[in-house]
Amino acid sequence: MSEHERIIRLKTVLARTGLSRSTMYRKIAEGTFPSQVRISIHGAGWRESAVNRWIADPVSFRNESAVS
Repeated sequence: MSEHERIIRLKTVLARTGLSRSTMYRKIAEGTFPSQVRISIHGAGWRESAVNRWIADPVSFRNESAVS
């Protein structure tokens, strides 16, 4: 991860991807969408670069940290 990696929040991720919230979380569980990263005790977001990789090629995206 680069030193200046941008973290984006749920609303932004949904707007950029066009996915519904439930579809996005299902894809995370399947390992076909980037996982969240913790940014505080109650907050989480997504690495912008990972979301951009998914947008560029959603069919072949595999989350590196997904457990099979």
